[in-house]
Amino acid sequence: MPRIYITPPLINNTIITIDGSAGNHISRVLRLKSGDKITLFNGEGGEYSATLTAIERKTAHAHIDNFDPRECESPLQITLIQGISRGERMDFTLQKSVELGVTRIIPLSTERCNVKFDEKRAAKRLQHWQGVVISACEQSGRNRIPEIMPVLSLHHWLTTLKDNSNELRLLLDPRATRTLRQLNPVTKELSLLIGPEGGLSEREIETAIQSGFQGIQLGPRVLRTETAGVAALAALQSHWGDMG
Repeated sequence: MPRIYITPPLINNTIITIDGSAGNHISRVLRLKSGDKITLFNGEGGEYSATLTAIERKTAHAHIDNFDPRECESPLQITLIQGISRGERMDFTLQKSVELGVTRIIPLSTERCNVKFDEKRAAKRLQHWQGVVISACEQSGRNRIPEIMPVLSLHHWLTTLKDNSNELRLLLDPRATRTLRQLNPVTKELSLLIGPEGGLSEREIETAIQSGFQGIQLGPRVLRTETAGVAALAALQSHWGDMG
């Protein structure tokens, strides 16, 4: 059953109009028809079963049938701090991190980042990334949308961090000697810092460690940035989350 994210309030036994990109997706991409069943969610928790009552060119109308409080959020509150990579690599990282249960995503510009944004391009790229995140929630069954922050420089972001004894801060570093198996966290609040395609510089790693991050490595092989985040998140969920 197709899952569609919309922002309006959802109330049982009402008719709702679905327009914009969601309406276009229903009518022109999925080519659904009146009488077809869909699932709607608005990011506030749970989901609603609905029946399409009319389809127009870029708009759909649906009767909201029942509310289901189903949730599949991870017990871990994971913030992914990701050095920006180019094009589809960044999209892949965002998509898979949502599937793996991240709560928040902070895209960072770093010294070795190959992608440079002016203010206008950064805003446009953020809008695109939000679309990737929403699509990943629709596909993966999540009913809550992870927050994605505006682009910041790593240096600026680190200066804004405050001490937080309830947060475990991890930095993926292939030269680190510590592994996840050697950690025994007493918190469900985690932050994971991943470098861009060129990795983090020595100065950036040192500054991050001074800000409370611990260097860890996932094994003897150096992973590409889009692989590193996925592998680390899967390992975190397997060790302490909800993946068996």
